[in-house]
Amino acid sequence: MTHPTLSQPQTRSPLDQLNTATAATAVRLLLCCCASRRWAERIARHRPYPDVEALLAAADEASYDLTTADLREALAGEPDAHPTGDEPPVGALAAHTALRAAHGAYERKFGHAFLCCLDGLAAEERLDHVLAGIRTRLDNDVDEEWAVTAEELRRLARGRLGRLATRGS
Repeated sequence: MTHPTLSQPQTRSPLDQLNTATAATAVRLLLCCCASRRWAERIARHRPYPDVEALLAAADEASYDLTTADLREALAGEPDAHPTGDEPPVGALAAHTALRAAHGAYERKFGHAFLCCLDGLAAEERLDHVLAGIRTRLDNDVDEEWAVTAEELRRLARGRLGRLATRGS
């Protein structure tokens, strides 16, 4: 007779899979959330996490400790696609032209891509949110914008990590 627990398929949560992955695999997965190697290694080193909230708290703490070099590394690893997702096609050409121009102005002034966390926004709100964010943030000085960018990166990494730990890679 087969043992009942062995005959049934066991499913592990994405968090369990992250907790038990090899260090190299965990770091590789975490780098998809934030491209700072120090951030990813720190989170991987402190496994296992009892729950997603503990993991997210550790990610926040690691994000707050990013050095300028860590932040530059993370920014360099951000996807080239601008974070607007699936905008509705109405007025898309004019809006995308404005978005490209705004991104160009931002990158010329600050020397890095514009980051903006869009978690929780409906697809039809994203483009306007990004355009408004760029316009507002272009008025920041370099130090102020660096702090805003670090916070946006923390929010992006937290959202990505939360999705990784609840839905898997």
